[in-house]
Amino acid sequence: MKSIEKPVYDIKGLIYVVRNQQVMLDSDLAMLYQVETGRLNEAVKRNISRFPEDFRFRLTEKEEIFLISQFAISKIESNEKRGGRRKRPYVFTEPGIAMLSAVLRSDVAVQTSINIMNTFVEMRRFIGNNAVLFEEISNVKLEQREYQKHTNERLEQIFDYISEREESNQRIFFEGQIYDAFSLLTKLIQKANGKVILIDGYVDIETLNLISKKNEGVVTTIYTHHKTKLNDIDINNFNMQYPFLEIKYADVFHDRFLIIDDKEAYHIGASLKDAGKKCFGINRIEDNNIIEEILKRLKGENI
Repeated sequence: MKSIEKPVYDIKGLIYVVRNQQVMLDSDLAMLYQVETGRLNEAVKRNISRFPEDFRFRLTEKEEIFLISQFAISKIESNEKRGGRRKRPYVFTEPGIAMLSAVLRSDVAVQTSINIMNTFVEMRRFIGNNAVLFEEISNVKLEQREYQKHTNERLEQIFDYISEREESNQRIFFEGQIYDAFSLLTKLIQKANGKVILIDGYVDIETLNLISKKNEGVVTTIYTHHKTKLNDIDINNFNMQYPFLEIKYADVFHDRFLIIDDKEAYHIGASLKDAGKKCFGINRIEDNNIIEEILKRLKGENI
């Protein structure tokens, strides 16, 4: 009578790493032991005291999804097709697999357990003999992650710099570009964390509409001509909702300037109230000495 050859399986390909330890699926073990998965788990249940949590445990939903997506999709799918399995599978650690041979009590189970144990030993030996290589690979991966992190940080700095300097170039607004001019001025005002200084000889309610876009808690000082269109009622009403605004008078300035937190300044070619109504430009002042000179002159004009 012609003997039937037993299928040969690659046991190494059936060993996975879950919770930082090597394990095997109950369905794979049942296949190797030539029993049904249900029968294998029933035998374990009858001897449950021999299988503590570190011998056998059920996969969580995330662990099962990971195995299905990465390794065991064909085996799990085939098991579901054959038996309609709906419960999450169990996995066995090396001690749990060794215990299975005693529970199943068959020559096949004993020989299979020996083969599996030899595979585990072989894999541990391989890992031990190549520990230095694995460490080097791990270091390379770590260096790559650090390099990528450093590169990402540098790119973020570049993007931030570009974003911060976006309005450093002179911007020209033509007649009718009221929204564009309003948007840029609002963006500049919102850059302030503590103080906004506006030097503008001609201010009115439209100017206050722009200033109201400032961040909460930012103090605003407007230097303007004595004949300003703003009155005390306008200022008080503004301060009731957007504190704090102070009006001071200075007649020595012809052009308009916007100073943010005493360190960033812009020369504005038109009064804020007229922004976009006629062609005008906005230019960032790059020379810090000029900003300091303007601030010194303002102190002298504190009338």
